[in-house]
Amino acid sequence: MDFRFDIIVHYLPVLLKGTLFTIGVSIVSILCGSILGLGMGFGKMAPKWYFRWPFHSYINFFRGTPLYVQILIVHFGIIPLFYGTTNVLMTSFVALSLNSAAYSAEIFRAGIQSIDPGQREAALSLGMSKWQAMRFIILPQAVKRMIPAFGNEFIVLVKDSSLLALIAAPEIMYWSNTMKGQYLRIWEPYLTAAFIYFILTYSLSKLLNYIERKV
Repeated sequence: MDFRFDIIVHYLPVLLKGTLFTIGVSIVSILCGSILGLGMGFGKMAPKWYFRWPFHSYINFFRGTPLYVQILIVHFGIIPLFYGTTNVLMTSFVALSLNSAAYSAEIFRAGIQSIDPGQREAALSLGMSKWQAMRFIILPQAVKRMIPAFGNEFIVLVKDSSLLALIAAPEIMYWSNTMKGQYLRIWEPYLTAAFIYFILTYSLSKLLNYIERKV
């Protein structure tokens, strides 16, 4: 097999831009997804079933359907309602954020419920409000337990962002497919993409392991 490094060198600038796009979209999406997920996690723990039901339905939908389909729905259905036309950048942020929110909600719910209920009762008996007990007693402990799960979610999100090539978002796989189309080569574009994703996920794994040890 004749492996042509000159093809990779030629596409290296746009592959780097695609890598930055992937990282940027993933960071913004995990942050937005975490904020939405926190609210949904609390909503799913509401005492009344009719308060829980909308959040429960949302989580089940986004966890039970492929991200591939969700991207198409957002790109061709939701975004045009607000912009009047499709918008690749907004679709990238919205689709990944909505998907991440469903998984983040379950991470928050599981983390909060893993804390002994007695600690909440003790905080209330000391005169704290429910909000103060959650903010100062429950959440600080729960967040430490959530770090591994959020790390895995971020890594999965980075890899899942490759599906944005479907709507021509200028990320890693889009430029790899462009390279394949121009040169009619398979190994160079896809092995390069695989290598870039490996470097990203491996680096994130090491960073998250370091954070876990520190926390």
